[in-house]
Amino acid sequence: MTTIITPSKNALQRKLPRIFQYLILSFFVLIVIVPIVMIVFGALKTRGEFMTRPYTIPFPPNWDNLDKIIHQPSFWRMMLNSLIVMFATTGCVVVFCSLAAFVFARTEFRGKGLMFNLFTLGLMFPINIAILPVYLVLRHMDLTNHLTGVVLIQVAFLLSSNILILRGFFAAIPVELQDAALIDGCTIAGFFWRILLPLARPSLAAIAALTMITSWNDLLVPLVVLDSDTLWTLPLGTMQFQSQYGQDLALVAAFLTLSAIPTIIFYTFAERQIVSGLIAGALKG
Repeated sequence: MTTIITPSKNALQRKLPRIFQYLILSFFVLIVIVPIVMIVFGALKTRGEFMTRPYTIPFPPNWDNLDKIIHQPSFWRMMLNSLIVMFATTGCVVVFCSLAAFVFARTEFRGKGLMFNLFTLGLMFPINIAILPVYLVLRHMDLTNHLTGVVLIQVAFLLSSNILILRGFFAAIPVELQDAALIDGCTIAGFFWRILLPLARPSLAAIAALTMITSWNDLLVPLVVLDSDTLWTLPLGTMQFQSQYGQDLALVAAFLTLSAIPTIIFYTFAERQIVSGLIAGALKG
């Protein structure tokens, strides 16, 4: 005689919400993944295959489009410009934000609250709104059509949010630790360099990773500041390439695929740092 085992009502109630969670997450994953897969597949097809069979797997794959992009000197020049802007912006943001956050978190002076509120006001003005007056300032400084102008704008609009993140982390460091360091003969600068920065390494890594991704994907600032094609970054070059070769969608897909590879590789390694750094700052805050 066989016994039929049926799940209890409570077990079903526990499993059903999880099933719905997986369904919802799977739906959003498909929304994100399907366009990316279509672009990658399109890069490995001919122009005709991309127009007639955009959703099929390329078999055999056509490597001519990728080969054309790789052998274009302008592609590598744009990648180099993007790397220069990204690393310069990230370095400036990490240095300036860590110094400003230390002052706001660990020192007392008159007007501290007002000055910090002025920094946080930067969160209320997105770059889309302020790009015109910023461009006029750059033009008076003779920094248009120069990578330095792109770096300055990106740094300026990334300071507020990153100072806010680091200030909460720095403020959570026990005051007793700073007092003990000062008693042992450590200066304020020594405490900041030898003790505070090593403790804040997760948050520093998080803001560095977020800054790199934001700078690499920025299109508006290079579009407004840069005129010479020798200074174009990859996002700007992608837009210009698409307008020039818009009829050959497979070639455009190849350009997009190669442009996205550095971002995907970087985010794969930086994702853990971003999550752990922001979580550490939130828990300490």
